[in-house]
Amino acid sequence: MSTTKKITVGVLAAALGVGTLAACGSGDKDSAAGTGSKTVTLVSHDSFNASKEVLAQFTKETGYTVKVLKSGDAGEAVNKEILTKGSPQGDVFYGIDNTLLSRALDNDLFVPYEAKGLDRIPAELQLDKDKHRVTPIDTGDICVNYDKKYFADKKLAPPQSFDDLAKPAYKDLLVVENPERSSPGLGFLLGTAARYGDEGWQAYWKKLKDNGVKTVDSWEIAYNQEFSGSAGGKKAKGDRPLVVSYASSPPVEVLFSEPQPATAPTGVSTGTCFRQTEFAGLLDGAKNEAGGKALIDFLISKKFQEDMPLNMFVNPAVKDAKLPELFTKHGVVVDKPHTMAPEKIAEKRDQWIKSWSSLVLK
Repeated sequence: MSTTKKITVGVLAAALGVGTLAACGSGDKDSAAGTGSKTVTLVSHDSFNASKEVLAQFTKETGYTVKVLKSGDAGEAVNKEILTKGSPQGDVFYGIDNTLLSRALDNDLFVPYEAKGLDRIPAELQLDKDKHRVTPIDTGDICVNYDKKYFADKKLAPPQSFDDLAKPAYKDLLVVENPERSSPGLGFLLGTAARYGDEGWQAYWKKLKDNGVKTVDSWEIAYNQEFSGSAGGKKAKGDRPLVVSYASSPPVEVLFSEPQPATAPTGVSTGTCFRQTEFAGLLDGAKNEAGGKALIDFLISKKFQEDMPLNMFVNPAVKDAKLPELFTKHGVVVDKPHTMAPEKIAEKRDQWIKSWSSLVLK
């Protein structure tokens, strides 16, 4: 969920104030990550988070210690790797999603590796199943979230669809992320293109602009500074009761509220959702290739997969992982998310972003 993703995505835990983890090697000698090194470096977006106990288990099982290198939003992190292609910052990249995947594959960022346990991941998530340059790790839904209290106080029904967002009743209420800089923002743009088609999405965004949509650079700014329903921001709450975030955002609000409420203070407009899948890949030029392969295997292990929901607030990719009660109780299941073929995303993405910028930012 970078968020960010997932937040990207993303994708949410770090941005809501969860302590982030960077498990580093014991000394400079190991952290060089050369031949025979016992440190493996994971490059990711800023929302990567995992339990200390889980990464300690990886070290116990393999002898490798994980060093986490966070590189901004998913889009920013991918661009950094493209600039250092062939001489990467680390060994494994985690957090590239289906909206950006073709950009990384076209730039040959990854080398093939068929992870152990791949048969436990549904075939429809394996978007590079012929070459295995990336491995699916998690899924999530990018959706508009709403502040329940605001709409209850105003005696106004929250929007449930893209069409609703353009209605006068919701004027000046929505904040979105710039799709050129943010993976949730890009996912939301692709969702509108999936809903209205190649010819209709620009007319829809003109309606949103006329209806007072606000655009910011990142998920963290949108959710923690502009959104009135966020409990996680360090600054004063914003005044926008609608924000592009994730279907899994409500459990975050419950988990990190003191005391925990019986019901989530935020809701999800399920008709605005776009399905996101995140991947990990072995970086071309990785100094610790063996450690990188072991780490990818671990990322789809049941132990890591069951650790993700309450750390990164995403859904496990493997079929045998169980979801925690808090996640299922307060999260939202999106039965019919908007989707788009990777080939179409690859063909249209950059053109759509350019057109969006001309239309919305000028």
